[in-house]
Amino acid sequence: MPTPATPSTPERLFAHSPVGLAVCRAFEDVVAGVTEADVTTRTTKTQVAFRRRRAFAFVWPPWEGLRDHVDVPAVVSFVLPRELRSPRVKEVAHPSEHAWTHHVEVRDPAELDDEIAAWVREAYDAAG
Repeated sequence: MPTPATPSTPERLFAHSPVGLAVCRAFEDVVAGVTEADVTTRTTKTQVAFRRRRAFAFVWPPWEGLRDHVDVPAVVSFVLPRELRSPRVKEVAHPSEHAWTHHVEVRDPAELDDEIAAWVREAYDAAG
């Protein structure tokens, strides 16, 4: 059961950003469209996480993470077994030898296109 400080829904997490919530919902649709039924979703006080055996994708409000993202309504992140080079990727973290977490700023749900879907599918496959 969530604690009072832990949002139990994306609506609570993105309460201050209707556009952020729209991005979150659109990202949920992207994830659902490129994955199987074995994905679980968990909303914490900082993000919505999608996981298989391991977490592979996230959507989060910019005020909850890196300060560089404060001017956007949402950031989507995905974990790949390689570093991705793309002008869309704002930042890459390398938390372990075989994982690179990529952060993409999203200002409009329409930005969640086939390229993002392909990266999410790759992340899902790697989390298997």
